[in-house]
Amino acid sequence: MIKPKALLLLAMMAWAAAALVPPTQVLLLHSQGRRQIATPPPTMRFRVCDLTGKRRNAKAMTVTFSHKRNHKVQHVNLQTRRLWWAEADRYVRMRVSTKALKTIAKYGLQKAANKYDVDLTKYLI
Repeated sequence: MIKPKALLLLAMMAWAAAALVPPTQVLLLHSQGRRQIATPPPTMRFRVCDLTGKRRNAKAMTVTFSHKRNHKVQHVNLQTRRLWWAEADRYVRMRVSTKALKTIAKYGLQKAANKYDVDLTKYLI
């Protein structure tokens, strides 16, 4: 027969031992020997055009019929595109604004990148 104090002491020791085990090892113990693969957290990217550097307009206003003015945010029309870079014979993946797409259509990707001083090797797929 175990005394209540001894049972309480045993429970506290088990709780303290569980607190010392890192959470990843607890997951490994609970998964019955199967290894858990941790995925990296998603990265948040600020809404900026990779080519032109365009960003949101936070000073915009909505004007009502009674001429009240309220702040609003005008976001850039960003598109994620896979663009062919002919000089390197490779594709690049960029988040570009529709204005930048028109610039690329007019001048080509390399000339547009030179115009805005952008290194395209950072965006290789």
